[in-house]
Amino acid sequence: MQHLAGKPDLGYKENSQPTLILRNPTMINPMLQTNDTTTSPATVAVLLVAIEMSLKTWRLVMGAQNQVRRRVKTVDGGDYAALHQEVMEAKERLQLPADTPVIFCYEAGRDGFFPYRRLEEMGFQVWVIDSASIEVSRKQRRAKSDGIDAEKLWELMRRKTGGEQRALRMVHVPSVEEEDQRWLPREREALWHERQQVRNRIESLLFGQGYREIPRHTAPLTVWLDAHPDIQPQLRERVRRDGERLALLDKPIQETEKALRQQVLQERKTEIARVAAALMGLCGIGLIGAWVLASELFGWRTFRNRREVGAALGLTPTPYSSGQEEHEQGISKAGNQRARALLVEWSWLWLRYQPDSALTRWFQERFAGHGKRLRRIGIVALARRLAVALWRYVTQGVVPEGATQKTVTA
Repeated sequence: MQHLAGKPDLGYKENSQPTLILRNPTMINPMLQTNDTTTSPATVAVLLVAIEMSLKTWRLVMGAQNQVRRRVKTVDGGDYAALHQEVMEAKERLQLPADTPVIFCYEAGRDGFFPYRRLEEMGFQVWVIDSASIEVSRKQRRAKSDGIDAEKLWELMRRKTGGEQRALRMVHVPSVEEEDQRWLPREREALWHERQQVRNRIESLLFGQGYREIPRHTAPLTVWLDAHPDIQPQLRERVRRDGERLALLDKPIQETEKALRQQVLQERKTEIARVAAALMGLCGIGLIGAWVLASELFGWRTFRNRREVGAALGLTPTPYSSGQEEHEQGISKAGNQRARALLVEWSWLWLRYQPDSALTRWFQERFAGHGKRLRRIGIVALARRLAVALWRYVTQGVVPEGATQKTVTA
């Protein structure tokens, strides 16, 4: 992220353009002084707009980075014409030039990335913020409202533009095409969970009547119902209707899997499809898992080192050290939940299908003979190492040590 910085302007000169006046905020108001040594001593005059989005309205807090005065307004949610008009009026009221750069900021949430793309098209710079990076009070009871949240977000924006790098954490925004590649595996996941709920409901209904061996698919379930005439009519009809719901869910699940297979095996035009095809070249990795990991992580994001890979997945440790009290709180779980759950599942499959790999040997030496609890802890550590190994595999072509690749026939 480029920061707006420059040399301080000590006054107007002849034939100078008064559009972007570089001034030191502390020269304007001493109250803006901070103890942060990373803050730039000079900042370009720029209008910061923090948006607190709700379902019906958007709360705006607007102000220049080098001024204390702020302007607070409310517009209807999604009304970009009114939003643009408020920005123009804010520049006039705050005595800023008409061509003053504007930076918008909002928390990633229900509105997704559409506001980012829409405001980018209008010529503005936009920050999408991770909500977990916003500081909150540690009081047992703290006041919270859209106005307070918007004010806090604007203050963090001011610190960020002033040079405080860790004031806010940005969210990586995928392109429209990259985001579109996520819908198929996510749709399949939603359908699969819905089907599992229907199956569990059928089993719960029949378990209460003493039945244990219950078919899990529609056709065998219909035959099973006909073979048990002692089931009461209301319960029979309830189970039959749930069986019909199962049949309705099976078809779209098969269609999504077929569409994924066609994109990976036939197209391979996008980076996500290329990464998914490469992952499928390793034993123990199938179509669905390869596409999920490619579309959620490796197919569109770039990482500089293994630490960034672990942080994106929420697999980084969170130690607690205060005085003489020290203990580990587990992994952060602050990353992509789908990719993290998939990698933990893959880790168990990796032990089965890649028994001669270096990762499997490392796990067996440290965790194999120490009980179930330690194995569950070790599998999470293996998931992080496996994520790093797969990242190097898809970006640098480095096959994990000792890993077996699928043959051309397979």
